[in-house]
Amino acid sequence: MILFLDYDGVLHPDAAYLVNGRPQLRAAGSLFMWAPILVEALAPYPQVQIVLSTSWVRVLKSFSRTQAYLPAALQARVIGATWHSAMARHHEGAHRIDASWFSELTRYAQIARYVARSGLRAEHWLAIDDDSEGWPVALRDHLVETDGALGLASASTRCDLTQRLQGMAASTLSGK
Repeated sequence: MILFLDYDGVLHPDAAYLVNGRPQLRAAGSLFMWAPILVEALAPYPQVQIVLSTSWVRVLKSFSRTQAYLPAALQARVIGATWHSAMARHHEGAHRIDASWFSELTRYAQIARYVARSGLRAEHWLAIDDDSEGWPVALRDHLVETDGALGLASASTRCDLTQRLQGMAASTLSGK
């Protein structure tokens, strides 16, 4: 089971900016202040692995550095990211494509690309993100949408996440 994880608007308010090469939060609180909520929500599901769908990987130009911002319990679950540095050297046939091509995709399109390339079955993945642009109505049950200012601090979002994780675990156990 895969959880696609965004950082901004999920683990802290959507007000993080890169200052002198380091992320800083320009809102009340601290970076990753809601990460313990995700650790607790995932505790009953040791089979859930995380794929980073955050723009931090691309902006920081480092998967390892991006992963290192997470608490150890979440770091241990991370198996990859939707962005890889090789994508900056993307070629389409004989033509080189501008390195910004990936950032121009919607978050849904970035995740859908990963799902397709990995051959993930529909019932085996879920995303948590404050960006719902481009999500098809038919696949909205794969998105736990957060309020960018509240992220996982929202009780209704935590409830939604718990229900989706339970449903994903149940469908995996039933062999679907």
